[in-house]
Amino acid sequence: MIARPLSLRTRLTLWYVAVLGVLLLLYAALVFGFQYAVLTRQMFHDEVQDVVTAEGLLYFDSQGVLQLHQNYYSRPTSHLLVDRLMEALDLSGHILYESPTLHGMMLGGRLQHGEGDTGFNERIVRLRDGTYVLIVSHIHTLDGVTMVIRLGYSLGPLRERMLQFLILLLVTVPAALLVAGVAGQLIARRGLRPLEKMASRAEGITASNLHDRLQIDNPNDELGQMARVFNHLLERLDQAFRQMKRFTADAAHELRAPLASIRTTSEVALGKSGSESQYKEALANILEETGRLNETIDGLLLLARAEASQPGQDQSVFSATELVNEVLSVLSVLIEEKQISVLQDGDMTGEPTTIRADRPLLRIAFMNVLHNAVKFSPRRSTLRIVWACGKEEVRITVGDQGPGIPTGEEEKVFDRFFTSSSPATAQGSGTGLGLSIAKLVVNRAGGRIWFEPGQSGASCILAIPTFTERLASQ
Repeated sequence: MIARPLSLRTRLTLWYVAVLGVLLLLYAALVFGFQYAVLTRQMFHDEVQDVVTAEGLLYFDSQGVLQLHQNYYSRPTSHLLVDRLMEALDLSGHILYESPTLHGMMLGGRLQHGEGDTGFNERIVRLRDGTYVLIVSHIHTLDGVTMVIRLGYSLGPLRERMLQFLILLLVTVPAALLVAGVAGQLIARRGLRPLEKMASRAEGITASNLHDRLQIDNPNDELGQMARVFNHLLERLDQAFRQMKRFTADAAHELRAPLASIRTTSEVALGKSGSESQYKEALANILEETGRLNETIDGLLLLARAEASQPGQDQSVFSATELVNEVLSVLSVLIEEKQISVLQDGDMTGEPTTIRADRPLLRIAFMNVLHNAVKFSPRRSTLRIVWACGKEEVRITVGDQGPGIPTGEEEKVFDRFFTSSSPATAQGSGTGLGLSIAKLVVNRAGGRIWFEPGQSGASCILAIPTFTERLASQ
């Protein structure tokens, strides 16, 4: 049976409880260790005080036996060392005194080298009956006799109380984790509530309402950033849908006319008998409409490709001068046929002409602009290309001596399928997609394209951002 994956809220709660459990266990261990060290140090301090007190109570009786004064206490039950272990040994290791609580056992074994010489030495020993004792050793001289006094406390009561304290800590940890788990579930539910709202709203967004966006309460937190990214995705999808609809509408509109013409010509040719010249004329008309149709399809495909490309995608670094010269070389046959002189002015060499863009698409844009200039230029005219290179952009002005752009149509010529109403340019008008493609490609490269008004002939200006190693490093 496949286990059902846990929800994000449950996983967050489990992680929260797990981390808190580890922290509580570490805290309990630190508190236990600290408390044990404090009590052990307090026990050592008490033993030192008792050793000093005991040294003042020791005396030798008339038989030379070491004794402990008992009349120091007001009550027998208050006798010092009544619950403690004590023994005194001379430097040869002979026991001079031992408390009754030892029951004949030796407190610290044989004397160790230097025991008690440098103050109050402490150590933990195990008695014969298995009891662990913290003892303090100190050298004391009484009536000319040098002895080592050992005084010890049993660690049994301390360890028993510390064990009870540890059990109490461990018992409270599960209870604290249970409370933390409930609180964590509530906190996670409250924290993820905006995410649930965004998911609910996102479920209602379809192709028909891609203009809707997720509500952003706090754009600076993680959920706000996620909503902003999702809104950007919806914006790109909306733009893609609009482009697809526009492409479909444009294709249907522009393909309908040539297809209808081909069909009408074919039906007329097949509907009546005619001479060979009439059939050839019909086939020529069909071939002409087919060429128009093919040109429109190619333009639409290029337009769709340019729209699908994103700024910064498939870009390379190249020289704008080389690209323009390459396009002029392709158009050289048409230029020579019309006996057009091409003049290039300005700074056309060096780093300022280096640009970064989608080279194949930008080549098509330059081709459309220069081809229009050559197509509308009269025979034996001059085509002038002026270069103006700056730090931020290279500006290329293509000026011809043709009929120019009628006043008021400088922006309209970039619309799709736009054909000028001017009789001077109507004969040479194509599908009306060339300048639309050029503008879209140049804009994708971060540049601008426009026609300068009030000029004799057409003057098209392309401004493309430059690319240098210095700018790239920045």
